[in-house]
Amino acid sequence: MREQLRNFQVTDPFGRHWNVEFRWLQNAISIRHADAVDLKYYISNGEERLERVVALPHSDLLRLAADSGRELTDAWCLRLGACQIEYMISTWADMDKAVATASSADLARFNAALEGAAAEARDVASRTR
Repeated sequence: MREQLRNFQVTDPFGRHWNVEFRWLQNAISIRHADAVDLKYYISNGEERLERVVALPHSDLLRLAADSGRELTDAWCLRLGACQIEYMISTWADMDKAVATASSADLARFNAALEGAAAEARDVASRTR
């Protein structure tokens, strides 16, 4: 799992390198009357600059948090959002949409990857003590 969540690079299927800059996280009810957490990103490859919003459905987040025994926090949403925007760019899925909603299956997959990375980091830390 990437350490830097606010500024990072992703390569698209066409070999272009995109700089990703996280801008904000906000409850979508206040901006578009949707029951979701929205994360806004600016992405650029030197020639193009795009704005994309990743929407994380609130009901899916609550269910996933309960199933995985974690709290629904901004930090967790930031990690899930980074996974979603990275997936979008690396596969070019939903890149035609200004607002792309993460599916519950994708959120579960991203969370499993995050939990796996955290477990691996704990194992490495315990071996270095």
